[in-house]
Amino acid sequence: MSAAEKEMGSAWSFSAKATLAAVLTVWFALAAVAGTSGIFTTGPDPVFRPVLLSVFVPVAVFLGIFAASPTFRGFVMSWDIRFLTMLQLWRVVGFAFLPLYAFDVLPGLFAWPAGLGDVAMGLTAPLVVLALMRRPQFALSGRFIMWNLLGLLDFVGAAGTAMLASGAIPGLVAGTVTSGPMEVWPLSLFPSFGVPLFVFMHLSVLFQVRALRARAGGERRSHHGIIHAAG
Repeated sequence: MSAAEKEMGSAWSFSAKATLAAVLTVWFALAAVAGTSGIFTTGPDPVFRPVLLSVFVPVAVFLGIFAASPTFRGFVMSWDIRFLTMLQLWRVVGFAFLPLYAFDVLPGLFAWPAGLGDVAMGLTAPLVVLALMRRPQFALSGRFIMWNLLGLLDFVGAAGTAMLASGAIPGLVAGTVTSGPMEVWPLSLFPSFGVPLFVFMHLSVLFQVRALRARAGGERRSHHGIIHAAG
């Protein structure tokens, strides 16, 4: 890397961090306002919950910018895989869904799979990081990819059970306990802020793994080509 490239990378790093901090602050504020104003609350009738848009839209924007902007793509690809993986430890806060179920705030149909899934991902994150530290090539393994895919699948399952437990389908939830509290402050921060962030982390890791595997495959083909030419 040339000195000019290093300087440009350093400058981008500073501006990127400032921009990232500003975006996260504004995003958190908007999520808080949306949760306290009841903008996500629609009652039990719709199966599709508007709060889910606060998950899908940020993810769609992230993917769109990632595809369109080489600068943003370079920034995302520069994050340390181990750091991103360790941040998944914070998902243990999903354990809070279980006491909320015990106190009849959330239905078990949503609380159990969402809570246990988050706890499982959070508790295994340090073990995955340890594997990455001991053997960096673990990042290229199918097991590491599968772990990240399971993390994404956990969110898909949580979104599905949230819709099923909304009360729109009679008989799936007992009494008046529905997933409705996830649409108002403070629980609305889970889908409107926390979940998209964790999705970003998983996607960033998977994009980096894809690039690393492609590079490793290219190096192996190049090496075999040299051996074949020498023979």
